[in-house]
Amino acid sequence: MSKESAYFEIRNLSGKHDTKTLKRSLDSFRGVLSVSVNPEKNSLAVDYDSTGVSSHQLRRHLEELGYQVVSTQTDEHKM
Repeated sequence: MSKESAYFEIRNLSGKHDTKTLKRSLDSFRGVLSVSVNPEKNSLAVDYDSTGVSSHQLRRHLEELGYQVVSTQTDEHKM
């Protein structure tokens, strides 16, 4: 397993509804290990197995949900 983390800055992120929607939607992706949403900082962090999903796929999905992704940063974790 190759674990990576993606950090997204999302412009139109607000409240509990968005948090719940994002967690539920991203948890359904094969390879997603955890999802953390911080509406106060307009940020989203996703830990995932890169053999199942990529940060590009996650970003595209966020945009399809109607969120404006301002920036993306990824970290690869060596195991």
